[in-house]
Amino acid sequence: MILIIGSTGLLGLTVTQQLLASGHKVRAVVRTQEKAAELKHLGAEIVIGDLIDKPSIMRACQGIDQIFTAVHSLVGAGKYKSEYVDDLGHRTLIDAAKAMGISHFVYTSILGASPNHPVDFWRTKYNIEEYLKTSGLSYTILRPSAYMELHAHIFNGKSILESGKTSLLGKGTKPRNFIAVRDVAQFVILALTDPNLKNRTIEIGGLHNFTNNQVSELYGKFANISPKINHMPPFVAKGLSVILKPFQPGISRIMYMGSLSDDAFSETFDPTKLLIAFPMQLTTLEEFIHERIIEKKNNSSLV
Repeated sequence: MILIIGSTGLLGLTVTQQLLASGHKVRAVVRTQEKAAELKHLGAEIVIGDLIDKPSIMRACQGIDQIFTAVHSLVGAGKYKSEYVDDLGHRTLIDAAKAMGISHFVYTSILGASPNHPVDFWRTKYNIEEYLKTSGLSYTILRPSAYMELHAHIFNGKSILESGKTSLLGKGTKPRNFIAVRDVAQFVILALTDPNLKNRTIEIGGLHNFTNNQVSELYGKFANISPKINHMPPFVAKGLSVILKPFQPGISRIMYMGSLSDDAFSETFDPTKLLIAFPMQLTTLEEFIHERIIEKKNNSSLV
């Protein structure tokens, strides 16, 4: 039995669907039953649980062989702010896995996680990696780059397709790497099924690097739109970061990231070594954008 934490999120849902389709037994942790209707229909065992609720996590781990966690709280606030979910919550989960004698733990970290990163979220991810490594559990740590679904589409191209314009934090000139969630899911499945991936940290990224401005331009090009691209100046983002931090720490974190210079930390990735070790087809950003345009046209035709 495989326990999935974050089973209704982008990556967790994709992995859960694929595992169930291939015949694996899956227990999906959800905060409310309403969120789990699709997974229950597909055959997942549903349990109510929350990383900030230790007793529910202990119950969820009973009778489990492996754990995969894809949940994070980058923009969380209140009881779900990052230090409660990404840090304390994952320490609780690792401790529960160890207490229950779970055989393998697959953790979703982030590309560039390090102890001295300028953004606290990356430092937290690194600290949990280290906590997992020293726990005595068998583990696989995956470090994906930015998801196309979020960082290329939701935060950028979606509004171009809908309104012909988009708003970007900062200058939009920093090269970044983007990867499709379905490609990350391939590595998660491998981590859960291939013993050769045990006790390894694997950095994962897409085929090419693009700036946010280039992403906007690609959406415009493929949709035959001349997009209007607005930029929030870094000094404005920095000011908002300070103002929002006491009551919206997650949004404050995003604003702070937008205020940093292009060379504050790298978000690029060279997939050469990855594809030598794991020969597979990866989704290009161009393919992904074409899919979103077709999807938009199909949805419009249904209205």
